[in-house]
Amino acid sequence: MDPLSAVDDQPPGLGPAPARGRLRGCPEDFQVTELPVCAPDGAGEHVWLRVRKRGQNTQWVARELARHAGVAPGQVSYAGLKDRHAVTEQWFSVHLPGREAPPWEALDSDGVTVLEHRRHGRKLRRGALRGNRFRLRVTDLQGDAPALERRLEQLRQRGAANYFGPQRFGRGGANLQAAAALFAGRLRRVSRQQRGLYLSAARSQLFNRVLAARVRGGTWDRPMDGDVLQPDGSHGWFSAPPGDPAVQQRADRLEIHPTGPLWGRGELPTQGACRGLELEAVRPWHPWCEGLAAAGLEQERRALRIRVEGLHWALEGETLELGFTLPRGAYATAVLNELIAPAAPGERAGGGA
Repeated sequence: MDPLSAVDDQPPGLGPAPARGRLRGCPEDFQVTELPVCAPDGAGEHVWLRVRKRGQNTQWVARELARHAGVAPGQVSYAGLKDRHAVTEQWFSVHLPGREAPPWEALDSDGVTVLEHRRHGRKLRRGALRGNRFRLRVTDLQGDAPALERRLEQLRQRGAANYFGPQRFGRGGANLQAAAALFAGRLRRVSRQQRGLYLSAARSQLFNRVLAARVRGGTWDRPMDGDVLQPDGSHGWFSAPPGDPAVQQRADRLEIHPTGPLWGRGELPTQGACRGLELEAVRPWHPWCEGLAAAGLEQERRALRIRVEGLHWALEGETLELGFTLPRGAYATAVLNELIAPAAPGERAGGGA
């Protein structure tokens, strides 16, 4: 089994994309603003900083903040990773107990600006964000403009297939190659952080395979026999009552979503036709399923669909400008996948954040 097989196989939930275009002609074409779960209260051992970065990745910025503050890199925290090839705003925290903060405006790092800073009693933990707001621009647009407008309306009403984005798998799928080596026992000396990265990539690949199978079967946004459902905006889930018309009505209103597996120990909670589809979709990756279980991960679920909040757009000539908000863990590439066909050879592909 080739670990990179089917990585780019992400059929759009709403049907073939109606347009082609250039993504990320410059970093300003992809702008992301992180939405925190809370605001710093003004007192405490940690300094929270809202930072704008351009052309840099999150880990590099964290190291620069540590250098400027004269602390170890482990004293700097952030809620989530943001893409390098973009203009992004996100929060960091620096642990400075009993110390004066340095003059943050004097930070001399290319492409990094501290927009505001304030103390807080707790560090910023991974995953502590409500979501992300996106402003995207697609240029050199080609396709049927009325069909694209119709697709945008569909996207607003039905949501998007919730694929994990390509950055999850590393450049050229390197994280999946490493995961395959890890499961085969060929990769032994890895840090805890690297190991977690490779396991997460493998889990994401298996989820994407199930989602692609549900898209092809026309059930990615509708409950099927034996399904497990998730309320919109929640991480909990429940088994779908068989034959209940109210379930489909709630799904049509985007109140609940079908889910797919994040593989780990234990039995799949799905039953019947749904469980059969999931097992068949990951059958070529059965050693990965066993490896994830052996690594101690537990069975979890992720929604197969995402609601695209506050979607608005401007379509002028060969340029499409988009604005929308996605929940934590969702990728802008999933939205673009419904609108813009994959780049042809020689074109620059887009990403997500």
